Amino acid sequence: MAANVLNSSRAIEASVFVVRAFIKLREILATHKELAQKLMELEERLSTHDKAICSLFDAIRELMAPPIPKRRKIGFITDK
Repeated sequence: MAANVLNSSRAIEASVFVVRAFIKLREILATHKELAQKLMELEERLSTHDKAICSLFDAIRELMAPPIPKRRKIGFITDK
């Protein structure tokens, strides 16, 4: 805006510098929005995978546990 009021090369350079700074800022913000969106999508995917992996580990632990042996009852067995 200084270039509109002042008619000097320095004012024109300052105006161009300010416009370039805002353009760069807009590009950075757009990049961060895209990055934030991708991170959110990745986090959602991983949370569903985490649940599946945890259930898989639980199933493997159950298979690794030795079976509980059946104990025979002590004493006489009568038919009723």
